[in-house]
Amino acid sequence: MLTELLSKLPAQAANPSLLVGYETGDDAAVYKINGEQGVIATTDFFMPIVDDPFDYGRIAAANALSDVYAIGGKPIMALAIAGFPMDKMTVEQVQNTLAGGNQVCADAGVPIAGGHTIDAPEPIYGLAVVGLVHPDKIKRNNAAKDGDVLILGKGLGVGILGAALNNDQLDNIGYGELIKSAVKLNSIGNELSEIPGVHAVTDVTGFGLVGHLLEVCSGSNLSATLYWDQLPILPSAINYAQRGFSTGAGNRNWDSFGDDVTLTNVLEEWQKNLITDPQTSGGLLVSCPPNQADKILSLFHEQKYEYAAIIGNLEKGVPHINVK
Repeated sequence: MLTELLSKLPAQAANPSLLVGYETGDDAAVYKINGEQGVIATTDFFMPIVDDPFDYGRIAAANALSDVYAIGGKPIMALAIAGFPMDKMTVEQVQNTLAGGNQVCADAGVPIAGGHTIDAPEPIYGLAVVGLVHPDKIKRNNAAKDGDVLILGKGLGVGILGAALNNDQLDNIGYGELIKSAVKLNSIGNELSEIPGVHAVTDVTGFGLVGHLLEVCSGSNLSATLYWDQLPILPSAINYAQRGFSTGAGNRNWDSFGDDVTLTNVLEEWQKNLITDPQTSGGLLVSCPPNQADKILSLFHEQKYEYAAIIGNLEKGVPHINVK
């Protein structure tokens, strides 16, 4: 759907200083300033996925910062984007939402320098983020290589847990798993930019694991194999998925790209729902050669990405995903 919506816009490749635009569905835009610096710009905002305003602000901020990390950069400044129904929300709720965003940005060493707020029918909060990256160290989603291994940095299932929360069925353990995953910064992305063996990076967000992996496959002209038994999944998400919880966005994801996915050993509907599950502030998906995989996986684990795992591989072929 997004590709269709953008299809009538003019190509941006005519501007040689625009190193990354929207053509490949990458995570952020990059504009080259000189041989040593590229400016990263991105924005992301959404309505609440949790009831607690402070947690909502934290998740939204972590999600927005992730796009800078996913392209290999370091965020340096942010502007808040907010809309609040002031006839429905208290001043304290608005303050707590903003405080949550400020807390995550402070953890990342990023000042929120201002922003824009409107009175809106429903709460909306997020950030416009500016970052820096060396032009030669940008990590895109279209540079994967034949034979690469795929590493995923966080566990899947945030959308499933959110669906259970929306139905007042999520227990405290599940809520804790959701929050812990969604507020953890993908700051490792800046370090991955220093590793030549890292060929491609993207973050897994609204299109789910297979949707974002298909973007990697399409941009790199490769086919992918995922191994179901190796996929990291948040423990509570398995339970709620098996109980039938899913998201409308996950179903729309499957409708959009299901023809490009073969489910060889994924037989249950709940399994399909997890690989299409939209992730809010999901993990980084990394493509690297096999001889670099253990080193990169160890780096994830050292930085407390406890669910990071090798999940599959890439090879020459028509862009497609086979889930075994």
